Amino acid sequence: MANIEKDNVQIVSYQGRPEAPIDQMQKRKVTRQVERTPSSPSSSMARVIAANTVSNVAVPVPEQVSLEISEDFGDGNDFGDGWGDGGGIGGGGGPTFFGQKVSGGNIVFVIDYSKSMGGRREELMRKELSKSIGELAPETNYQLIFFAGPAWVAGDEVIGKCSGTSKGCEVKHERKTYEYTNSGGFHGWEFKDKIIKPDWIKVSDRNLKKSIEIVNTQKLVTGTVWKLPLHLAIEEMDPKPDTVIFMTDGVAGHDSLEVAEEFADIARKKKITVNAIALMEPKAYEAMKALAEGTGGTFALINSEGEKEELNDRDIRKKEKEKKKEKEKNKDKDDE
Repeated sequence: MANIEKDNVQIVSYQGRPEAPIDQMQKRKVTRQVERTPSSPSSSMARVIAANTVSNVAVPVPEQVSLEISEDFGDGNDFGDGWGDGGGIGGGGGPTFFGQKVSGGNIVFVIDYSKSMGGRREELMRKELSKSIGELAPETNYQLIFFAGPAWVAGDEVIGKCSGTSKGCEVKHERKTYEYTNSGGFHGWEFKDKIIKPDWIKVSDRNLKKSIEIVNTQKLVTGTVWKLPLHLAIEEMDPKPDTVIFMTDGVAGHDSLEVAEEFADIARKKKITVNAIALMEPKAYEAMKALAEGTGGTFALINSEGEKEELNDRDIRKKEKEKKKEKEKNKDKDDE
């Protein structure tokens, strides 16, 4: 029988005094330094979160750190390339009208829709007015008042002929009919009795779209009278407007300056600013300038290119004289 050798194995045990209560985990200090490459949008997020409080939960720290760039989420630029260009009508920077800043919470556009606005004037007006309306801020209240002989709110129906020989016409506004009388000529129009009281329109994509459509489809009407639309804008709107944008292509009779000064005084007392634009018509220069400057507003003479034109008094007289000669020349040709 083979001899079996036995090893003498000693078992040794040690018992030490605990340094902390048995239910308290000893805090382990781990110091790791990893040379990091510049962060990439698709790289792994930071793995260590530091805090200066003791947690009852132990979080294991992996022994290896992966520095490989993940391709799972593409290569976007964090939040993308921008916020987009908006989904509705409206633009940044605030509205302008032929270069003039349009400001305020309540804005009224008073626009000449007389037949003399035909051709290039009409083209410039419809384009610029559409642009300005589309730029109005969401919190703005606005209204459009058109005028020729009579004055009406955009969207109203002008009934009857408004010629120089016409005795009167009607405007249908919100299911009501308002009458205008004419004492004679293109500048003799007056309210007969009832006067339209325009309501404010709140800016919304739907309202702006409808207003722009009206701007581009409204037909031109005969006559030019300033006092009727200015009365509607300055004296009938409630609450009062902050800014009135008044645009015309010509004078409204021999009393244009008197009318301009009268309404400038009313507007100034109500703290209403009037910005005035004379479209391709230097003859209206003096009266339009008085209307604007009398309220702290701005005046601009716009040429056929849609740009502001600087004119002194001498230039104005020269242009008026040239225009008069051209008119007489064309009249002589018609008589031949």
